[in-house]
Amino acid sequence: MEFTAEPFDLDEAPAHALVAREVVEAAELDAVDVGPFGNTAEGGADAVLTAVDALLRKTLEAGATRVSLQVNVIEEDEA
Repeated sequence: MEFTAEPFDLDEAPAHALVAREVVEAAELDAVDVGPFGNTAEGGADAVLTAVDALLRKTLEAGATRVSLQVNVIEEDEA
């Protein structure tokens, strides 16, 4: 998944951005990359969907006015 939470503040991370980071770092995901202009996380479907639910609820509660989210499904090769 890829997500951003707004409003942005380049001088100091707003509360909703800190909450978003805490949510994805605490989730049972395979990989997390948090940056100032976008964030990505990878994992199994259940873990990602659980993280998305928590991410949306908690960042909005923390003051985000917009959360942009994209979820991609990547098929694994069968061995």
